[in-house]
Amino acid sequence: MSPNTSSPLITILLILGGAVFCVLGSLHAIYTVLDLRDPRRLVPVDPLVAQAMANSALRLSEGRTDMWRAWIGFNFSHSLGALLVGALAMWAGARANTFPIGVILPALTLIGCAYLVLCLLYWFRTPAIGVAIGTGCFAAAWVLSLR
Repeated sequence: MSPNTSSPLITILLILGGAVFCVLGSLHAIYTVLDLRDPRRLVPVDPLVAQAMANSALRLSEGRTDMWRAWIGFNFSHSLGALLVGALAMWAGARANTFPIGVILPALTLIGCAYLVLCLLYWFRTPAIGVAIGTGCFAAAWVLSLR
């Protein structure tokens, strides 16, 4: 399908899938910010574990940071990754009729699949469901673009 004859459904699927990733990334960032002051969302259930993280230097940093600060940084960078995937998908969806999306669709689908594997192996149900929906939208848009 040439760039100027993209299906409106492709646009909808990209924007919907991107919105899912943006919502997940935004919630993750908000929870991380809230945990800076009142740690109770993306933290261990046992407060002694969080305290041990704060008291344990990260070996790779040669003592310049601790596991708690690294944990916060990992959560912020994870949020940023999901937001960037979502923003790219929504941007591509908004320009589906004028931009050759043939390269972006497989890339978004593969990135979504990588996130889904991480969800299934290491995270919990809510992000897995959201990532599966967003990735399904990307995959469906890709299949439609091949017609």
